Amino acid sequence: MEYIALTGISERVISELRQNRLLTIEIRSPHNFLAALHMNVGDMLLLTHTSPDDLTGGNMGIVAKLVRHQVSTHRVTQSSEAYYEERETTSLRLQLDPKCIARIRKVLNNTIGEVTKVDAEEIPLYNAR
Repeated sequence: MEYIALTGISERVISELRQNRLLTIEIRSPHNFLAALHMNVGDMLLLTHTSPDDLTGGNMGIVAKLVRHQVSTHRVTQSSEAYYEERETTSLRLQLDPKCIARIRKVLNNTIGEVTKVDAEEIPLYNAR
């Protein structure tokens, strides 16, 4: 099945999802932000700790259903007599409901600036390693 992939996800997040816990994560990295921005509630996605540069067939991940999608912007200002600085960051908060473990068969798209897509097969619990 074809999935949008979020890559470079921390081992802690992957571990919590493996324990079948509903989990909210915050996405800030540009490659994952672009992928998650266009997702809709109810979409299925694959999360893996593998970096986008190392993504290949055979990598393992967690398939999860997107339950909630929220864009948030944080603004920070710093100033003194000599300068004024304002920074703004935008992030996505995704609430995920884990469904199963999967193995990537083939990377369909991993071009920078585009959505990372993979073809992956669900792994029955008795086959998972």
